[in-house]
Amino acid sequence: MTRYDAPSGLARAGNALIRRLAEHGISIAGSTALRVRGRRTGQPRSVVVNMMTVDGRRYVVAPRGETEWVRNARAAGVVEVGPRRHRRTAQICEISDDAKPALLQRYLDRWYWEVKGHMAGLTPNSSPEQLRAAAPHIPVFALADTESST
Repeated sequence: MTRYDAPSGLARAGNALIRRLAEHGISIAGSTALRVRGRRTGQPRSVVVNMMTVDGRRYVVAPRGETEWVRNARAAGVVEVGPRRHRRTAQICEISDDAKPALLQRYLDRWYWEVKGHMAGLTPNSSPEQLRAAAPHIPVFALADTESST
């Protein structure tokens, strides 16, 4: 079963504002601009994500599930991250469900205040079993820089 927690109109407006700030280099609580080529139109699509670094590796989590940016990223295999003037191209690799629980716990510890209600019922106090059960419904990607874009 595919899970997608659609944002409300207010959430869309807030995300658009935070995305614009991130595109200009102003990060709110770790927010980062992410741009990916649309799989149907080929046009660039921008979203704001929370970039998490664990053991020197960067990750993005899709708390709302199978969003358009997730589907586009899977199809493209690469994304652009960072503000407009310092955007970098990164390969994107989806994390296996078995490897997600520890990453989801770290994400919840840092951003639960922001994503509560959108993490398939998870909280910072979720058990390891609950994290494993939710893992297939929350896409997580690792990023690796490939080159400078702009």
